[in-house]
Amino acid sequence: MENFSYYSPTLYEFGRGAEEKVGMLTFLTGATKVMIVFGKSYAKKSGLIDRIENSLRTIGIDFIELGGCEPNPVDTLVYEGIKKGRAAHIDGLIAVGGGSAIDTAKAIAAGIPYKGDFWDFYCGKATITEALPVGVVLTIPGSGSEGSGNSVITKTDGAVKMSLRTDSILRPRFAVMNPEMTFTLNAYQTAVGITDMMAHILERYFSPSTRVEITDRLAEGLLMGLMAESPRVMSDPSDYQARANIEWAGTQAHNGLCGCGRREDWTSHAMEHEISALYPRVPHGAGLAVVMPAWMAFMAHHKPSKVAQLGRRIFGVDERDDRNAAIETVAHLRAFLSTVLRMPATFKDLGIDSPDIDTMVEHLHANKGETIGGYYRLTAKETRQIYELMLGEQE
Repeated sequence: MENFSYYSPTLYEFGRGAEEKVGMLTFLTGATKVMIVFGKSYAKKSGLIDRIENSLRTIGIDFIELGGCEPNPVDTLVYEGIKKGRAAHIDGLIAVGGGSAIDTAKAIAAGIPYKGDFWDFYCGKATITEALPVGVVLTIPGSGSEGSGNSVITKTDGAVKMSLRTDSILRPRFAVMNPEMTFTLNAYQTAVGITDMMAHILERYFSPSTRVEITDRLAEGLLMGLMAESPRVMSDPSDYQARANIEWAGTQAHNGLCGCGRREDWTSHAMEHEISALYPRVPHGAGLAVVMPAWMAFMAHHKPSKVAQLGRRIFGVDERDDRNAAIETVAHLRAFLSTVLRMPATFKDLGIDSPDIDTMVEHLHANKGETIGGYYRLTAKETRQIYELMLGEQE
């Protein structure tokens, strides 16, 4: 186990009717006028925005709205939000929805007090030193952004998708989580979210750090819980307990707990970001369902030990040889993703018949460096091989 700092200051209000407390929770952040950031339809049509605004009025907090967040959030809406927020003199934000709304709100929160271009933070040109407080009303679990200091935005000019990670400045001050608000998610949206949760856990689980037994077991427990609840929620979308367990798992998957005491990997996320940057209609979780098994299949032949451990502890693999155990583990993971979650397995399943692998590899290493990965360092030649595995050819 390696040295670490763990700070998770978000206040979680979890359960039925939790959204009624948004006004008081916002008051506790010190904000007096906020921007409510949300998507296109559900939040408005369901009456959720009205309930949030009524809660704010009761406390005497003013507000403005910014709708239009879409999957794979883009810089254009962030710029619009910064301009609108500055003109209205807001001093806080409330994101309503999933990762897209939350990440957009975080980018606006960082951009309003900054005199330069907010993209400076994402491309590494500048470091965030201050941001407006952000609160969250979660309706689409999966990204874990309600409990992390991370944000992912796509720059439309050049289709560059970059992630920003902060320890505390962009962590939401509060997260309102009512599982009943997720009942209307369809099976595909639910599965995409669960896949993203699993990826957040695995990106930390696959680490070069040794003797991290407690953190390993926490990660494994979360994975086992997600896999146990997934069939229940897929068969009964209104199963409150299944929804509650999955929603809470999504938060724990990405609030940093599973990374304590170790270095992390994040190759699968980086490779998927290039896919959804080039093909914006690909949901992040769906892309990960294709990337993760391909990455693990590559590791089965190059560094199989942790993949084999995962299989033995999660899937009951009893093969003694690490390479063979890792290959079997990949088969189990693919079976779960395809049969239980009904996720895509190849580029073609994602609707990409002729993927531009050359551009993806070029952008990946231009953005992330000559070699990438924490668990195993990958060159452009090797990341190309992993992308090619996603074509569905024999490994």
